[in-house]
Amino acid sequence: MTLELLGDFALQLSPGAVANGVNYVWILVVCFLIFFMQPGFALLEAGQVRAKNVGNVLMKNMTDWTLGTLVFFVLGAAVSGLVAQLTAPGTAFDLMGAFGYMSSTAGAGWVDWFFGAVFAMTAATIVSGAVAGRMKYSAYVFVAVAMTAIIYPAVTGMTWGGGLLSGSGFIGDALGVGYLDFAGATVVHMVGGLAGLVGAKMVGPRSGRFDSSGESQPIPGHSMLLAVLGTLFLAFGWYGFNVGTQATVLAAGDGAVTFQGAALGRVVLNTTLGMGAGAVAAMLVSAGWQGKPDPLWAANGLLAGLVAVTGAVPHVTWWGGLILGGLAGALVLPTYRWVVDSLKIDDVCGVFAVHGSAGAIGTILIPVFAYQSGGVAILGDTWGFGGGTQLAMQVIGVAVIGIWTVLATAAAFKIADVLFGLRVSETEEDVGLDEAEHGVSVYPEFVAGGSREGPTVTTDGSGISGGTQDD
Repeated sequence: MTLELLGDFALQLSPGAVANGVNYVWILVVCFLIFFMQPGFALLEAGQVRAKNVGNVLMKNMTDWTLGTLVFFVLGAAVSGLVAQLTAPGTAFDLMGAFGYMSSTAGAGWVDWFFGAVFAMTAATIVSGAVAGRMKYSAYVFVAVAMTAIIYPAVTGMTWGGGLLSGSGFIGDALGVGYLDFAGATVVHMVGGLAGLVGAKMVGPRSGRFDSSGESQPIPGHSMLLAVLGTLFLAFGWYGFNVGTQATVLAAGDGAVTFQGAALGRVVLNTTLGMGAGAVAAMLVSAGWQGKPDPLWAANGLLAGLVAVTGAVPHVTWWGGLILGGLAGALVLPTYRWVVDSLKIDDVCGVFAVHGSAGAIGTILIPVFAYQSGGVAILGDTWGFGGGTQLAMQVIGVAVIGIWTVLATAAAFKIADVLFGLRVSETEEDVGLDEAEHGVSVYPEFVAGGSREGPTVTTDGSGISGGTQDD
């Protein structure tokens, strides 16, 4: 094709068509980045479990993605649409319309479905890190199906889908504001963190996790290297998670196409600042708590910082993003110790501290650090309080999502217990889930029959593991 013909062809394209095409390609690219979080979760969890359970963790992560995407296509996405219809005033119930994404006429709607699917798989995968080392694979599969078919889709229906907590939902309409959670600090991460906490409680602690007096005993993970690499993989994918949710890269109007650089810039800046502040804050807290800075606590602080700003990145000032990330990172170690030492819950990978509490805190505080054009200039950015009504909506939204997640997850685990039993036997747990559940050994040179373990991270004199999650 000659340059002249290319020019004529370009003139025939409307600005709207150009912007729409670029935006959808952008969505696909960021979805691929979000998928890359899956190997990040696999490495992070594998590093924090014992050598004899690595294969089981890897199997669960693959199941979350493969089976989860099928379930989300067949049922989950439709459940989200149905919940949205049922929890918004004046919305007609349309069962077939909720399944409309399956139709070949959906076209680019399939890209929209894929965008929703990668978020759903993230929420489901978080659970596996909490229940590692003792849960039956069959029971876990049932819970993963429940997460992707009902539990998570119901939350998106109440929020992003236009239901209960959105501006057009029953609660949002009554208050006059919608719930703010840009990329899923609560919708994705708090849901996964709370589901993992409930599951860990119901499955019970690993053998040897608590002594006869109820004091927690560290069970170090087998590879700090894998855990930290997994963290960095997740951080890379998180740019797709947050920046990708800013799905409009080009906007069409008045016969021209405009690049949305300011919006993208705020999202990527707050993502990066929250990540860095979370890691540094956790490093400082671990140094004060344990006497030395712990690389795995820094890694989990990095993730907690990312979780905290995930719902806030387009809504807050740059210094607000930094404060939210730092606050979440500083709280991740004491929150984890509270879960283990006070609640006596064996949350292996600390998913509640990293995903649950950090997501709730970051989302509730959005109005406190809100960016407002024309607001008060502070440190080069313009701030304005988001309002008491918005703050109330944030609290209500976290409460509604939290209560639903706890009750629905408890029901899923209870049903799984009745159908399959939640735990492997004591003998199987001792041998390791790799051999007992899958008949494999990830480290055959070092793990004889799954009963011996490879090198572990040592513990310090205070009894706190040198590994992040005492595992």
